Amino acid sequence: MTAARTAIVTPLSAWLDVPRHQVRRFAAIAMAEAPELAEEILREIQREYPHLPVVLDDSGEPMALVGIRRAIEVFVQHLERSEGRPTVPPGVFQDFGRGEGLNGRSLDSLQAVYRMGVRLAWRCFADIGQRVEIPPPAMYELVDAGYEYLDGLVDQSVRGYAEAAARQAGERLRLQRRLMELLLADHHRGDPTEALAERAARIGWPLPVKVAVGVLLRPAREAMAPAVGQGVLLDMENEQPRMVVPEPDAAGRHELLHRALTGWSGAIGPPVPLAEAAKSLRWAEAAVRLMERGLLPSGEVLLCTEHTEALVLLQPEELIDDLALRCLAPLSHCGPTHGRRLAETLLAWLETRGGAPEVATRLGVHPQTVRYRLRQIRELWGDEIDDPDRRFELELVLRAERLRGELGVVRGRRDHG
Repeated sequence: MTAARTAIVTPLSAWLDVPRHQVRRFAAIAMAEAPELAEEILREIQREYPHLPVVLDDSGEPMALVGIRRAIEVFVQHLERSEGRPTVPPGVFQDFGRGEGLNGRSLDSLQAVYRMGVRLAWRCFADIGQRVEIPPPAMYELVDAGYEYLDGLVDQSVRGYAEAAARQAGERLRLQRRLMELLLADHHRGDPTEALAERAARIGWPLPVKVAVGVLLRPAREAMAPAVGQGVLLDMENEQPRMVVPEPDAAGRHELLHRALTGWSGAIGPPVPLAEAAKSLRWAEAAVRLMERGLLPSGEVLLCTEHTEALVLLQPEELIDDLALRCLAPLSHCGPTHGRRLAETLLAWLETRGGAPEVATRLGVHPQTVRYRLRQIRELWGDEIDDPDRRFELELVLRAERLRGELGVVRGRRDHG
């Protein structure tokens, strides 16, 4: 802060050297002219900024006029007392900032209005200073004090603006969560389209044709919300945050989400019609459970559509386990290592539908080894190995075992070494 800016506070300031009777006379005239000055300032503001709304107080008087008049009076009273910094009148100027925030406007116009008010007030004060013969150095300090006072008015308005912004953000998040709750509900009473449209309209969210629902795992407990961009609904209140991605197959959508979600883990369910968003959520939740068990890659946000096999084969775990117990029963009398090799050979044969050379290439072993194992497989399963239904079940079970990394650990097998 400059010496001039602090002059009105400093005991050695030029303003304090002005004789008291001149100061009192200056203040008396300024207080008497304050109502007319306030009206003049308001008229000029309305002429320059006709878009600014006129808000009336309980008595029907424009709040802007009340605020301008009160600001002038407080400043003049300070000049008369010549002690400390001018204290900005609370309330009114916070309300001005709050109003700008609630109406979606910036503070630029409001600050320009304040600067105009200070200029007009200075002209009036300069005229009064000449009339009562205030020395020029003291009047220069008065100008600087006026702009310091302006800083305080702006601070009050910024505080009100920030409060309004926080309130609006909180209200939007509340409405967004209510929209997501309805969108992701498993069951609806009747057609939810009308209720969805109403809630979406309240936050300005255009209803998409298709959505994909994501479930996220926080990289840290206090992690900031990812910048997923406009249009993507994000609820950070859940232990595992959720998001609804509109039109997930739109051009550039995947790339944008990939960048925004760097450092996060989770899964995004398949695209579904808007009314079936809960289905996409279920697949995303299933994928996250597999990630937590180490059965799907972690450290990134996966697309369920790229891991369909794992989700289909690993999700109904109890059914797959029961099927494995029945289908792989012939291996129960084999040792762990031999049983695993036979299972790998059987899966390679089922997947390739080829002969011994092709299966051998896939496994990296000699064709004669494959022929030996295939003879054993036929002995273990007999004619069932030629049944299409049984072969389908065997392939399904063995693919699931491979996905779980447990191809050699066949359930129900007796270990004979």
